[in-house]
Amino acid sequence: MKAVVVSQLGGPEGLKYVEMEKPVPTQHQVLIRVEATSVNFADIKVRYGNYHGAGQPPFIPGLDVAGTVEAVGENVHRIKVGQRVIAFPKAGSYAEYVVADEILTYSISDSLDWDTAAACPIVSFTSYKLLADVARLEKGETVLVHAAAGGVGTTAIQLAKLLGSGTVIGTVGDLAKAEAALEAGADYVISYDGFAQSVHEITKGHGVDVVLDSIGGTVSEQSLTCLAMYGRIANFGNASGSAGMISTLDLHSSCRSILGFSLGTTRSKRPQLLQSVADHVFPYLESGQLKMKIGHRFKLSEAAEAHACMERRQHTGKIILTVR
Repeated sequence: MKAVVVSQLGGPEGLKYVEMEKPVPTQHQVLIRVEATSVNFADIKVRYGNYHGAGQPPFIPGLDVAGTVEAVGENVHRIKVGQRVIAFPKAGSYAEYVVADEILTYSISDSLDWDTAAACPIVSFTSYKLLADVARLEKGETVLVHAAAGGVGTTAIQLAKLLGSGTVIGTVGDLAKAEAALEAGADYVISYDGFAQSVHEITKGHGVDVVLDSIGGTVSEQSLTCLAMYGRIANFGNASGSAGMISTLDLHSSCRSILGFSLGTTRSKRPQLLQSVADHVFPYLESGQLKMKIGHRFKLSEAAEAHACMERRQHTGKIILTVR
């Protein structure tokens, strides 16, 4: 089979399109013939060796796939050969075939097209967990979504509305990207520059009830200054590369919370929690209520170009790699 490997840590030029042996599923795994996979920011970090659990080259990057089950292990009972599925494979996704644990494989209906299926796993599962379970969004609350034009951002905006948010505010590094967030349903899109003051103006001094923060650093610190009493910041990344410094004095008397979440940790430590997420998210996708914003499509052999596109931070929505 063909696959893309990180041949050396560093820039996109380290991604090589090579021939490899097709993997064989163990007794609790399934073999998937991949139709498409997606590019996530974690793939960039792992290529540089800056992601938890990153191995030494050569290795296949990638976190999620969409495809058809070709074979199953002897102790697999829920997933059947021939089913269309999405999955979180154990050893990378940039390949024509992957294996995944049954518990991290989810059947999808024929109505879900491959592009949507490939684009949705990381961003839809992450967004739903953040809003419904971590931040415990309540009807009518105001949500601030950082990096609002990206894959998680455009998905989280839609899900916030579907879960009952009254107002969604998005932030972007370049206002040229604002249209993507507005199309996803954001009520306001603002620049990172002075965003806390803008939030106070929009909310008439109340602040926001929920912040989805994948940036860290000063963005996290400023988010706290525009967080309402009883508000929750859900931090799920550190794209800025620096840590935000939070004072506990800013928390207890205002009943505000700082909460952390990692989909990677959940896949590894508590994968059983994700089936219920699939049960909630897939109906939104199948009905068209939740739409995947796909900004760019590349062939699997063009993975280096796809990574370069993401690193330039000029894309909106998801970047997918097509295999078939």
